[in-house]
Amino acid sequence: MKKIAYQIIFTVITLLLLGSAVFAQEYVAPIKPIETGRSPGVKVKLIGQNGTSKTYALVFAKGDEILSGLTEFAQKNNVKNARFTAIGDAMTARVGWYDKGKKMFKVIPITEPAEITSLVGDIAVYNNKPAVHAHINLATQDGIVHGGHLLEAFIFPTLEVMLTTEDTPLYKKLYEEAGAGIIDPEL
Repeated sequence: MKKIAYQIIFTVITLLLLGSAVFAQEYVAPIKPIETGRSPGVKVKLIGQNGTSKTYALVFAKGDEILSGLTEFAQKNNVKNARFTAIGDAMTARVGWYDKGKKMFKVIPITEPAEITSLVGDIAVYNNKPAVHAHINLATQDGIVHGGHLLEAFIFPTLEVMLTTEDTPLYKKLYEEAGAGIIDPEL
């Protein structure tokens, strides 16, 4: 009888430990440097200019990571103010839902290929560097759309970004209550 009781207790403890590992939720900070060098296939073309505003087409290739490519473009072109939209496809992605209590993004992994039905964002200056801020919607094969703050996404087969730069810089500052950088029009 004692042996069975110990086996039951051991099984329950094991399931609890395994369950907590399986259901452990990953969180990431809102302010996190973007790793560059992960988008070697991005091609860029200037497609329009109106005064000091310039519009570019950025075409991402298989395996390119979105935030890396956008950040590299902004660094190389000294972008201090831009907005962009895009459509395409991703092999995998990680999006975030902002948890106010934790002041962090709850990570939502997309582990299957998905259509990028919408990608919108901006680029402003934070700590003297271009900072990309993007939100994304991805539709999986069942037609369910998952979305949130873009944390990471790898492309297959392509992503088509239309990006417009402006001459007037926009700057971000730290919003202490949220632990995030936000655009301040007064800077």
